[in-house]
Amino acid sequence: MNEIVKVSGLQVAARNPQGEDVAIVHGADFALEKGEVLALIGESGSGKTTIALSLLGYARKGCRIVGGSVRIGDVDVLKLDQDGLARLRGRTVSYIAQSAAAAFNPSKTIMDQVIESALIHKTMPRRQAEAKAVQLFRELALPDPEGIGSRYPHQVSGGQLQRLMAAMALITDPALVVLDEPTTALDVTTQIEVLRAFKKVVRERGTTAVYVSHDLAVVAQMADRIVVLQNGQIQENGRTEQILSAPAHPYTRSLLAAMDPASRAAATGSSRQDRHDIILDVRDLEVRFGNGKAGGGKVVLQDINLQIRRGATVGVIGESGSGKTTLARAIAGLVAPSAGHVLLDGKALAPTLEGRTRDQFRRVQYVFQNADTALNPQHSIEAILSRPLKFYHGMTREQRRKRVAELLDLVRLPQSVAQRRPGELSGGQKQRINLARALAAEPDLILCDEVTSALDTVVGAAILELMAELRRELNVSYMFISHDLGTVRSICDEIVVLYAGRKVEVRQREARQEPPFHPYSHLLDTSIPMLRRGWLEEVTGRTAATLPALAAGLSPQTGLCPFIDRCSLRVNGLCNTTPPPLRQLAGGGSILCHRSEEELVRAQGALKLVTGEAA
Repeated sequence: MNEIVKVSGLQVAARNPQGEDVAIVHGADFALEKGEVLALIGESGSGKTTIALSLLGYARKGCRIVGGSVRIGDVDVLKLDQDGLARLRGRTVSYIAQSAAAAFNPSKTIMDQVIESALIHKTMPRRQAEAKAVQLFRELALPDPEGIGSRYPHQVSGGQLQRLMAAMALITDPALVVLDEPTTALDVTTQIEVLRAFKKVVRERGTTAVYVSHDLAVVAQMADRIVVLQNGQIQENGRTEQILSAPAHPYTRSLLAAMDPASRAAATGSSRQDRHDIILDVRDLEVRFGNGKAGGGKVVLQDINLQIRRGATVGVIGESGSGKTTLARAIAGLVAPSAGHVLLDGKALAPTLEGRTRDQFRRVQYVFQNADTALNPQHSIEAILSRPLKFYHGMTREQRRKRVAELLDLVRLPQSVAQRRPGELSGGQKQRINLARALAAEPDLILCDEVTSALDTVVGAAILELMAELRRELNVSYMFISHDLGTVRSICDEIVVLYAGRKVEVRQREARQEPPFHPYSHLLDTSIPMLRRGWLEEVTGRTAATLPALAAGLSPQTGLCPFIDRCSLRVNGLCNTTPPPLRQLAGGGSILCHRSEEELVRAQGALKLVTGEAA
């Protein structure tokens, strides 16, 4: 046995408003052997990040480590003074955060930041550190490993920045690496690249790691063992295979059940939907950033047509940068289209908020992705929910107080929440307040922009179930934006797939159970991590580098397929010279593709989308 990390009786407390210490981690015990990857899993507030940070001898503001021990090799971390901790962090233990963008200094080159830890801890001279960084860039499958270090953080993609943060963490050959939700903010195809790169480097270098996540499907690809946490207590600690196949604790079984899209689909139920009652009609919408109205600027949305019926849920899916949020903002009047129209109940809406009436504001509400920034931290929940009640409905103070109580009940929150501020609530509670504020306007349509992406599986599933109940009770319509195709496929009546600002597919949910799919939709389908060991190794052909180059010398034309560089079914001499047709499918819906329905079915027939297979 080669034990390198041992945590014994770890206790962490937080101070409440009354000045009392409240335990948030209750005597955690676990150990890691050299080269082992241990996952800490649980819903928000379970204590997984708190425990992970304790491995660096760190407690967040308002918290303190009050008992137990953390040993890394021969070092008792909790007995170190500030100088000792400074020598430990970045050298013995390194940390990969959830948001790489927030971890990098925008004014310094990537190379300077990646090698900084090696220079601070004097593990090697600068020239050697730069050579090692280039080698890490290569191992992490980053493009242009010799040149990427000279760029600045804003000049690389989110997935590349996340891998560069891994290089920063590994540059000193630490004894332990802590990965804190490192792929949560990434879309599914980027997540595969990052996970594959992480796993390759961790295995080849024999790195010992603690991987914090709420996604069991991701953990299944990375971890040797899993520690399941709930309310600061370890409920189960076992080999990954055992946890996934035969979980012993009821809470672990509930986490696995929450990842089953079939249960979410069952919860959606039906609505009082009239198939002919169109509430929203988007026609030939185009959005340009820059000098858009003069025909210049960058096209970020083009030829978008979609309809949402009363009581229906339409999902809009695509990777980061596909135009999903821009579409929602254009519908809401926050971005002015350069062409096209948005109609509400058959009447054209003004392109921006300035030209819309108060009633049109009321009827179309927006629920933002990040409830932390959407809710004013200085106001009580009662004040936040009262504002739309006064603005849209002119309610008196007493009427507002009564309606706030009803809204809290509607989103399944206790009345005591009304007097709290957003900072005193959990992520799931804040998202419920975000939804309640939209419902206060009594809207016809709610635009939901990645409302569950920052939430853990259990809380996210609860929010989706709540939305389904409200849809049944209030007959409200939703446009649900996400990069999680599994979720969208389980809760939406119709699915619109965007890629690079173009609508490449639209299908009814029932029709999306079997091929044909647009090649991009097929890529998204097969990129959703499955809840089994070895899935990551089975996924191949994910990047453009695996495809043969297109014939040179052909000038691109406006309207060519935006997916051509990544498409495994592209036809040289056709796809790169002629815009694809919009094919109407026999089973309903349409696909923007040169390939016939029969060709797509043959190519994709091996994929059997059984609801619940993908997490």
